[in-house]
Amino acid sequence: MRKLQFAIKRILDIILSLIGLIVLSPVFLIVALIVFVKLGRPIFFIQERPGKDGKIFKMIKFRTMLNLTDENGNLLPNEMRHTKVGQFLRSTSLDELPELINVLKGDMSLVGPRPLLVEYLPLYNEYQARRHEVRPGITGLAQVNGRNSITWEEKFEYDVWYVDNFNLLLDFKILFKTIVKVFKREGINFNNRYKNNKFLGGDVVANETSLYNR
Repeated sequence: MRKLQFAIKRILDIILSLIGLIVLSPVFLIVALIVFVKLGRPIFFIQERPGKDGKIFKMIKFRTMLNLTDENGNLLPNEMRHTKVGQFLRSTSLDELPELINVLKGDMSLVGPRPLLVEYLPLYNEYQARRHEVRPGITGLAQVNGRNSITWEEKFEYDVWYVDNFNLLLDFKILFKTIVKVFKREGINFNNRYKNNKFLGGDVVANETSLYNR
């Protein structure tokens, strides 16, 4: 039954991401134009991220930061390169529209644990690494339960809980909650986005409490 639901999930990912790319193409073009005018080229931010089973893929997003460098050619800290345009794109999740291409290709799913940085892979313990048992998602259980405002421990608990309790009804609930939160622009904390938010490793154990019902 679980395998069948994953097969249906993949079919829905293909259909919905294709529809999304077609229907949202005017928005896609407008955002691309805004990024080009306000931030310049490149329009897209492409970064390697780990997908299912830790397989590396290239995630596509709209660029939200300036490419400012110091005298040695090194990029300045994130907080110095962020812009109001980028902040708007992030808070409305418009920067993530190109990830529909990743969903269509099979790198990602509409719903699943968010793909984190490749550099975190060797830092995960066995429990944390279980988030890679499914395709990463554009949105996920952690994103509708706090997004940037929750701790790393809570994020991993939500991710693994999703892996263990996946079903199509849960996916639809997460998608619905995502739409609501995007319109309300909840769970974004730009003041702390660049401070103390890097995963440095450490033990996180399973919490028997049903996180989804918190």
